[in-house]
Amino acid sequence: MKKLLVIMAALALSACSSLKTSSDYDPGVNFSEVKTYAWVEKKTADSTYHLDGLMDQRVRKAVDDQLQLKGLTKADVGSADVLVNYLTKVDKKINVDTFNSNYGYNPYYGPGWGWGGVGHTQTTVREYEVGTLILDLVNAKTGKLIWRGSVADTMRDKDTPEERVEVVNEAVGALLLNYPPKSEDK
Repeated sequence: MKKLLVIMAALALSACSSLKTSSDYDPGVNFSEVKTYAWVEKKTADSTYHLDGLMDQRVRKAVDDQLQLKGLTKADVGSADVLVNYLTKVDKKINVDTFNSNYGYNPYYGPGWGWGGVGHTQTTVREYEVGTLILDLVNAKTGKLIWRGSVADTMRDKDTPEERVEVVNEAVGALLLNYPPKSEDK
């Protein structure tokens, strides 16, 4: 029952979300055979600390939870069917809006008929950041990428750790909503 509530909550959140998701996969892979996963091992000298350790923990927990809801079991690297890795990137975007509030030709009779009026143009420039999370599933035996999903959204400041966890869970839920890919009948 608890699993059903979690799935329904994830579907509800992703249905009303502004997140942009996409995925791609190898159509030659039978995803019903993918039963176990492991995280790609980090190659750093000190793997206990990295720059954004809290966000890394949040992303990994959200992915673990979603993959387990999909029926995958976490395993050792040597025995896993797929290896999981993620990447993040932040792009700066610029939005330029121009508003014209001038009075032009009025084809109707009455006050203000004809040409005339004053003109005013206002331009606003807004810089914002778009964060993207990319999740890869790699065949553990061949090393080939078999599935890649991405989710992007405008970044907003979140004040509390709980809000940050909620944002990550929503993004990962939307990202993995259509995993495993549905096989097309040919």
